[in-house]
Amino acid sequence: MSVASIFSMAAGPVAPGAHVSDAHSIVLAAAGTDLGEEAESWVTKALNWLVGAPLHILAIIAVSIILLAVLHRIIKAATNKIVRGTATGALAKTEIGAALLQVSALDSPRREQRARTVGTVLRSASNLIVAAVAILMILDIIGVNIAPLVASAGIVGVALGFGAQTLVKDFLSGIFLLMEDQYGVGDVVRIGEVTGTVESVALRVTRVRDVDGVLWIIRNGEILKVGNTSQGWSRASVAVRVPHDCDLESLYEALGEAAQQVADDEVLSTVIQGAPTIGGIESMTSNSLTIRAAIRTDPDRVFDVATALRLAVNREIEKRGIALAPDVPPGLLA
Repeated sequence: MSVASIFSMAAGPVAPGAHVSDAHSIVLAAAGTDLGEEAESWVTKALNWLVGAPLHILAIIAVSIILLAVLHRIIKAATNKIVRGTATGALAKTEIGAALLQVSALDSPRREQRARTVGTVLRSASNLIVAAVAILMILDIIGVNIAPLVASAGIVGVALGFGAQTLVKDFLSGIFLLMEDQYGVGDVVRIGEVTGTVESVALRVTRVRDVDGVLWIIRNGEILKVGNTSQGWSRASVAVRVPHDCDLESLYEALGEAAQQVADDEVLSTVIQGAPTIGGIESMTSNSLTIRAAIRTDPDRVFDVATALRLAVNREIEKRGIALAPDVPPGLLA
């Protein structure tokens, strides 16, 4: 079939006296009109998309930036209030706020360390959440089907939850360790079989150096119980074992005088919290009695106070001629 026949069929019957070329012109004009309308419609749709989608994307980005700025400002204000110890209202009534506002002997630096760490965690979490929501909204606007992405993210999250649960446990434990102020840098702690001074506390690990200089790196998720000898106060004490025939009145006088000398010391008196105490008979064996003198002191000076107390007790009992009980091998007598 020729091209002319096709055009003739498309143009329909030709009127008498009309030329075939006229029919061709009519068909071409109709086809051009349709193509022009389609092109105009396509351009209009493209312009509408270009005007709508970029504006929506810019709006999402702008709102995300403003939202992050507001969240960061709120977190910073709350953190600064906690650092200064002036948090009030709803913040102070929350569990986190109450934990961060706990008062201790190392109040300001420790509270600042905890508040700054929690603030960093909150800022990172807000950045992640806002960015993830904004990215999903932008992908949806440009025509990407986000349902598979959300499903894949859920699957990946479950896989990471099982595969990295130890890591997540370490981080969560580290956050609560700092919030609850269980220990801090400079504290003398006992963690399991390790006893030493805390050198650093991070969200994942804690570094403790023992008396032999060994640096122990302990994962926070593995810490089940902690003994802290540096929080609030400590007690410096000296236990004196004497024979049954000892003059207890003279012994109590010696211990009281020795403890009072330490309490009145010009240097040590500034770190002593309260009056010295002399206990009763703490323990009794077949050949000895044990009586203890104790002084409550700042935790970072307990060893200095204990040393001074031992020297003073030794001096006073020698002055009075008080004899000590003989040493007994451990486990021989209860």
